[in-house]
Amino acid sequence: MSKKAFRIEHDSMGELQVPEDALWGAQTQRAVNNFPISELTMPRQFIAALGLVKWAAAGANAELGLIKSDLAMAIQKASLAVAGGEYDEHFPIDVFQTGSGTSSNMNANEVISHVATEDFGKEVHPNDHVNMSQSSNDVIPTCVHVAAALAINEKLLPALRHLSESLEAKAAENDSIVKTGRTHLMDAMPVTLGQEIRAWQFQIDQGIERIGDTMQRLTALAQGGTAVGTGINAHPKFGGKVAVLLGEQTGLPFKAAENQFQSLSCQDAAVEVSGQLRTLAVSLTKIANDLRWMNSGPLAGFGEIALPALQPGSSIMPGKVNPVIPEAVAMVCAQVIGNDATITMGGQSGNFQLNVMLPVVAYNLIQSIEILGTASTVLADKAIAGFEVNEENIQRALGRNPILVTALNPVIGYELGAAVAKKAYAEGRAVKDVAKEMTDLSDEELDRLLDPASLTEGGIKH
Repeated sequence: MSKKAFRIEHDSMGELQVPEDALWGAQTQRAVNNFPISELTMPRQFIAALGLVKWAAAGANAELGLIKSDLAMAIQKASLAVAGGEYDEHFPIDVFQTGSGTSSNMNANEVISHVATEDFGKEVHPNDHVNMSQSSNDVIPTCVHVAAALAINEKLLPALRHLSESLEAKAAENDSIVKTGRTHLMDAMPVTLGQEIRAWQFQIDQGIERIGDTMQRLTALAQGGTAVGTGINAHPKFGGKVAVLLGEQTGLPFKAAENQFQSLSCQDAAVEVSGQLRTLAVSLTKIANDLRWMNSGPLAGFGEIALPALQPGSSIMPGKVNPVIPEAVAMVCAQVIGNDATITMGGQSGNFQLNVMLPVVAYNLIQSIEILGTASTVLADKAIAGFEVNEENIQRALGRNPILVTALNPVIGYELGAAVAKKAYAEGRAVKDVAKEMTDLSDEELDRLLDPASLTEGGIKH
């Protein structure tokens, strides 16, 4: 085997070897050497945000007359290539690195510098040019917000809207199907299947609203605060111009944070967004578990619906089919709730003028957004859209439900109603038949009072 080729690079701490074909330099290599911890690297969306921020910074510096336009254009071209994913393999640094994310910022500076130098034909310096008017301490918090905002806007919200539309369509198909309601997993008064599904839809719609509410804080950027929030070595208008350029490039309403000291030292917006993602995960878990219960059986469970059969469910029991999509969604939700705990701990780690858990906050926040988006789409397309309703099972259970006697309470009273219900349950008979024996109500009155469809009216305020 041939020995791997290296070149010598240097930084303020001296010389070291860097792989010959690497686009990074000495500062990135030191981080690679220092943090061989998890083999988890910063996610694609975060690298895209780094490229976009460097693109906007070069444009802002050019507009402010701090850098020549041709040099700025070379930096911007290389930055957009990074944002587009052309050089992801040259971002090797572990997530568990310096808490400010300085290593990832240096990594971006070095890669962009290398690419721009080759294209420009003149030296483009990673610190003096690519990092001009910036510090890792404002770049990385800015990238956390930019990456999360883009992932929410491009992936999560469209997926949630698709899921909501799928639920609405399924509810409309089943508005006329009356089924046994359940509280405490026990038989309760009837509801329509459409009402049950629309409750799920409302959960998703509320999740969309909650996440949308946080965007106004997520789109406020730390850029311009530089090292500690004072903006040292940056033009006073630099942060605002970066935000405007990012808005033009992405279509999102980015703006400079009102208080740069807060934006460097805290990750409150990320914690807030993660909290909304956790709430969404709770909602999706509820939906997934309802689907599993309704699909249970097919003979010894509820058997109200049949989820699409997607794969064999057992290596030993032939013919068994499991509710794999709701199970996968529930696991995604568990991961998101765990991520939220990590992000919460990360948010607590703002010490004086800087938060020092930025990379792990970014990693977990982006992962939560992305897997919730994918899971929502899969749930919509592979579970909600295709499940079939077993009306025979639903009607059989509904007709024998002793809790229907609740509708007779205003006429016969709670005590007699309880006696009717107990006897109906004990004898396995319909409530109407037992009530006819134990009360003086006519067939017509019993039919009217015990009509399951009429008992489902109400519950939604328009």
